[in-house]
Amino acid sequence: MNLKNYYWYFDKVLSDKFCDEIIKYGNQKKEQLALTQGYVKNKELNKEEIKDLKRKRDSKIVWLNDPWIYKEIQPLIHMANKNAGWNFQWDWSESCQFTKYKKNQYYDWHCDSSDSVYNEDQGENFKGKIRKLSVTCQLTDESEYEGGNLEFQYRNKDDATIVETCLPAKKKGSIIVFPSFVWHRVTPVTKGDRYSLVVWNIGDPYK
Repeated sequence: MNLKNYYWYFDKVLSDKFCDEIIKYGNQKKEQLALTQGYVKNKELNKEEIKDLKRKRDSKIVWLNDPWIYKEIQPLIHMANKNAGWNFQWDWSESCQFTKYKKNQYYDWHCDSSDSVYNEDQGENFKGKIRKLSVTCQLTDESEYEGGNLEFQYRNKDDATIVETCLPAKKKGSIIVFPSFVWHRVTPVTKGDRYSLVVWNIGDPYK
């Protein structure tokens, strides 16, 4: 799918207070190892599985699903969907993923979409749907860490080797919205801590 806009951003649209509240709230909850597709949630991994996982992704996460978080973010997702010209149908947001990247932690190239739809195991609001819009909310300022760049790679363009660093994603309070099939990564953090909030938004399969 060729797009005019591969991502849409809002520059420092979230207040410092909101970002700090998310960080404080997330850090009060029990963290868990971040997984990738193919791993089962809440299943304890053995040493070999952890080693294999960390070749792709190394970070800690906490799941949040509080209404006050969605109330702040969802209107901006709708706005980005319209302004970017995607106009994707979507009607549900998954649990928010509060993500902690410490020194040397990262998430290699991936896309958030899957080649199959959700089934009834995920719940009625998920059945038969796919991820359509991914959202990254930057909670820490670029002065608080080094590395940890959000980068995009447009694999359906003629030259898929071109990598674009999303500079707005370095700013505290910024929101980046992009189609879930767009390839992206977070480069290793080299200093400090990088905190973000990720939200996937789902809807009916494309027609």
